[in-house]
Amino acid sequence: MAAADLSDAIGHVFGDAALLRQALTHRSHSQPHNERLEFVGDAVLNCVIAQVLFQRFPALPEGDLSRLRAGLVNQTALASHGERLALGRYLLLGEGEARSGGAARPSILADALEALIGAVFVDAGFERAQAVTLGIFEQSLAELDPVSSEKDPKTRLQEHLQARRLALPVYRVTAVRGEAHRQEFEVECAVEAFGVRASGTGTSRRGAEQMAAREAYERVVGG
Repeated sequence: MAAADLSDAIGHVFGDAALLRQALTHRSHSQPHNERLEFVGDAVLNCVIAQVLFQRFPALPEGDLSRLRAGLVNQTALASHGERLALGRYLLLGEGEARSGGAARPSILADALEALIGAVFVDAGFERAQAVTLGIFEQSLAELDPVSSEKDPKTRLQEHLQARRLALPVYRVTAVRGEAHRQEFEVECAVEAFGVRASGTGTSRRGAEQMAAREAYERVVGG
């Protein structure tokens, strides 16, 4: 694990290198794994993003702020940031998890990103974790549009098709992985009018459907 590369990418050198290792250790690999740091990182991430939105959009009500935050910190968005940081290259996974493609699994990448933010917080405090978080989310925050972010991907896709009097998308669960209390769903979204079949994964069926709908919408509109 080239820890220096990842430290450079997020702009933080760990005083306690063991925290970085723990943040990148999946439960399938060894103890201590990253779930406790993920718990802390989730709280820090939500706090930082909430503060930014509160300051940037003083006229928006609580419901709209919550939707904006959800769009920034959902599993799909977090996994995308994890991919950009190449987190999969640094993850410590159990043999079975590694063989099954865990290093590219959105849920694992999203959890690892939260754990990484949590590790920075434990290592150096809130202000440092805030700076790292803002650095990671800089582009997403710059591109944020409160108007287009009001509707979730399933709603946008449905309304796009309804406006053209086309058949609505069909969602189908194609796989369910993991233990009962920690399942991951894979869903396919089929838009027959455009010959589009998109897939999404999430820790809930709804989350997986939203991810699949987002990909389908981008392909439908882009195509």
